[in-house]
Amino acid sequence: MKQYEAVIETLDKLGGVATLAELNKEVFKIKDCEWKTKTPFASIRRIVQLTKGIYKIKPGLYGLEKYRKQIEDKGILVETEKNKDSDAVRTFNHTYYQGILLIIGKYRDMRTFIPNQDKNKRFYDGQRLQELSTLDELPPYSYPQTIKRSSTIDTIWFNKRDMPHSFFEIEHSTDIQNSLLKFNDLQDFYVRMAIVADIKRKPEFEAKMSFHAFDDLRLNKRVSFLSYDSLIKQYEMEVERQSFDFIL
Repeated sequence: MKQYEAVIETLDKLGGVATLAELNKEVFKIKDCEWKTKTPFASIRRIVQLTKGIYKIKPGLYGLEKYRKQIEDKGILVETEKNKDSDAVRTFNHTYYQGILLIIGKYRDMRTFIPNQDKNKRFYDGQRLQELSTLDELPPYSYPQTIKRSSTIDTIWFNKRDMPHSFFEIEHSTDIQNSLLKFNDLQDFYVRMAIVADIKRKPEFEAKMSFHAFDDLRLNKRVSFLSYDSLIKQYEMEVERQSFDFIL
């Protein structure tokens, strides 16, 4: 079997849609395909980008054309200029990157939390986000008003001591300033904070961070900008890392 055929077969077995990281993990289970290369993951990336019958849905997420209608019926949509501000695209976009953050957090032995309003939303593979997270409720890590303020953060990682490690706010089209205000109120915690968004929104992020209201956040370098592409690359690296028999 040729390599591109193995990738297509793996996509098919995964329901016609999968992340590149999942393909990297599953494709080598096909025994009658040889990968005589020192860079098999680069080969898989090239195959999904160039092979007819495979299409890109999101950074790191690919589908089979023959299943496009069924995939779209599940709300898994390719973003276009025409639909980018639709409720369906906003919801899927938000849920997809939340799911990626939850998976990375689990790989890094973090306890993960998402707001109540997001728990029943579906990841691309049909799993509810609550199934991907590890916490049903926020740990009582501070005063009630502080916990309440953090309860709507899109994704939170907690360490083994139940203290917040990272706050992530995913910004598709909403005002970044609202997330910065939330981070500003929580800045007294020793916690990483990140705005997750399309790289095109980085100038907007930098402009909002220049406001005097956010001087402390900016001068103390408390908030970072994480692009979708960078997030997905780190997710793929994390999944690849899990395949190693021994990790230094």
